[in-house]
Amino acid sequence: MTVFARAFGLARLAGALLAVVLFMPLAACAAETFDKQPLAIVTKDGKSHAFTVELAVTPRQREQGLMNRREMAPDHGMLFAFGETRQVFMWMKNTYLPLDMLFIAKDGKVRAIKENAEPLSESIIDSQGPIDYVLELNGGTVKRLGIRAGNRVQSELIESQRKAQ
Repeated sequence: MTVFARAFGLARLAGALLAVVLFMPLAACAAETFDKQPLAIVTKDGKSHAFTVELAVTPRQREQGLMNRREMAPDHGMLFAFGETRQVFMWMKNTYLPLDMLFIAKDGKVRAIKENAEPLSESIIDSQGPIDYVLELNGGTVKRLGIRAGNRVQSELIESQRKAQ
C-alpha cells in the first residue's frame, strides 16, 4: 500500500506541475487593460473631430494593441505612446479590424498616415521617419473626415509628455 500511495502522490505532483507549465503561458497572455481619454484631431481648415482613445503606454499594452478585437466604435481608437522619438514599425498580426494609422510627432502634428491597413497581415507598416505616437482608428476614418498629414492631434497624454520633456 505504501508503494501505491507514494506512486499516487507522485502522479498527483506531476499532474500539478504539468498544469502549472501548461497554464502559465495563458496567464502571461492575459488581456491588458487600457486607460481611456478624449482626443481631438484638428484639420487645417479648423474642424475638430472628437474621439475616445485607449492608451497603450507600456510595452505589454503596445504589444497587445487592438489584437483580437472584432469591433470598435466609430469614434474610438487607440493611442500608442513610445516615450521617445524614433522610427516605428507596426503590423496587423491578429488584428481583425482594418485600421487607419496616424504617425504623430512629439508636438502632436501628424507626420504620415497609413490608410486601411490590411487585417491579419504581417507586412511591416513603417512610420516613414521618427515619431512619438501612433493613433489607430477604424479603417476609412481618415478619408471620411478629410484627415491629412500636417493636421494636429490634441490629447492630455501628448500635452503632458511634451511638458515633461
